[in-house]
Amino acid sequence: MHHFTYKNRTLHAEGVSVDKIAAEVGTPVYIYSAATIERHYKVFAAAVGVPKNRVYYAMKANSNLAVLKLLGSLGAGADTVSEGEIRKALAAGIPASRIVFSGVGKTESELAFAVDVGIYQINIETESELDLLSKVATARGKRQAAVIRVNPDVGAGGHAKITTGSSENKFGVSFDTASRIFAKAANMSGVRMLGLATHIGSQIRELSDLTAAFARMRQLTESLRADGHTIERLDLGGGLGIPYDIPEDFDHGPDLIHDYAAMVSKTFAGIDAELGFEPGRLIVGNAGILVTRALHLNPRPHTTFLVVDAAMNDLVRPAMYEAYHEVWPITQADKSAPRLNYDIVGPICESGDTFAKNRKLSETKPGDLIAIMTAGAYGATMSSTYNSRLLVPEVLVSGNQYAVVRPRPSYDDLINLDRIPSWLA
Repeated sequence: MHHFTYKNRTLHAEGVSVDKIAAEVGTPVYIYSAATIERHYKVFAAAVGVPKNRVYYAMKANSNLAVLKLLGSLGAGADTVSEGEIRKALAAGIPASRIVFSGVGKTESELAFAVDVGIYQINIETESELDLLSKVATARGKRQAAVIRVNPDVGAGGHAKITTGSSENKFGVSFDTASRIFAKAANMSGVRMLGLATHIGSQIRELSDLTAAFARMRQLTESLRADGHTIERLDLGGGLGIPYDIPEDFDHGPDLIHDYAAMVSKTFAGIDAELGFEPGRLIVGNAGILVTRALHLNPRPHTTFLVVDAAMNDLVRPAMYEAYHEVWPITQADKSAPRLNYDIVGPICESGDTFAKNRKLSETKPGDLIAIMTAGAYGATMSSTYNSRLLVPEVLVSGNQYAVVRPRPSYDDLINLDRIPSWLA
């Protein structure tokens, strides 16, 4: 569920009207609901057996410091994929003992930083990375806790670009080489090899592929233990999906989470190991909206282009993944009011700058506000300054209060990122 509801026909984020935020902060603007984030984390953590097992929030979904601070205060760790994400997690108060480091292209300096701050676990994705980590840690007189990410050759996900578990994907070591690499790691001076990891994709709404992948992970765990190796940790990744096609009166429950937790419990019954989970979109996706203002109408024979002040640089998912997002008016029309056909587009000079096609909405005029729903994940974190547009501010709502948790930069801020060389001055 989420905490965006109509009160007196005006959309509210928890106890704050969205039009109030838009008037005071400007548009476009991201708005997040703290109550939604908290609820989703608590439901998932309870289902997977925290504190015996661990949850590392996949902060690539939304890495705002306020969001991280909120989740850290609830006990979440952080799944990071860069030194920058590690630094942001630490800055938000998440201790190094609750941080894992994933990703296929870790540099020597990034590994050195992770070892120096003492993060809980590094998820190794290639044999050469294993060699580099051992070198880095040995030079510091340390043995870094690590697991090997295995590619089970079971791909899943809501789009080809977010499928990560197939043999055709770049992630993890192949299932066939995992035993050899694990045995090598067990004897290295700079690595304390503690287990296995996997992650097969994102936006997964059906459990059969996850079940197959986890069965292979259990098989590998038992094989490695039979060879005398210690398997203390199994990092099962994330990837559970969320509904994007949510009508105004829809309240999705935690059924998928509970079914997933039951499947994990059954698959790993009798395996005495700490399980790790890396949800991201599941926690924050439905907790955020992108609010934008209508600028112009451009009628055509079969539709009307509704030009808004948000663009693909602010929310790239529709352009990049052909992703669907519900669109809600901020002011709710009467149910008997006619609904018109719109293509909702941004101001960028590309036809791909489109949020929705052939979408039925109540009549919308220049100046009206609309909300692009389910934008809390992979919205702000994937945004850019393409077309020299300013990054969108982010707002966190809690009850009847709100705070700007990332301000809109100024044009001077944008221009001053660049430097003109002396020979052109």
